[in-house]
Amino acid sequence: MSTNKRFYPEEVKQAVIQMKLSGDFTNQEIMDLYQIKNVSQIKTWMKWFKADEGHRLAQPIGKQYAFNKGIRELTEVEVLRKKVLYYEMREEIMGKYREIERKWIQK
Repeated sequence: MSTNKRFYPEEVKQAVIQMKLSGDFTNQEIMDLYQIKNVSQIKTWMKWFKADEGHRLAQPIGKQYAFNKGIRELTEVEVLRKKVLYYEMREEIMGKYREIERKWIQK
């Protein structure tokens, strides 16, 4: 499966929405100006704007956080737990690597 996804910065999305709201530009003119490949992209941005989901315009491809309107900030305890988990996994992997390395050296 091909991944021909194109990233449009939030500023471009906002400009497209403003152009559509002004009524002075057609979809084709906007698509030509910003190299947008499909009119459905403009329609999606307009749908988000009208549904008061403007926060979605700032999110990268494949990262649509609808719950709580964006990425939740982690508490200090959660950050520390993630670090502990990372270092535990790292230590486990390094231990396995050392074990494999010893077997190679013995041969």
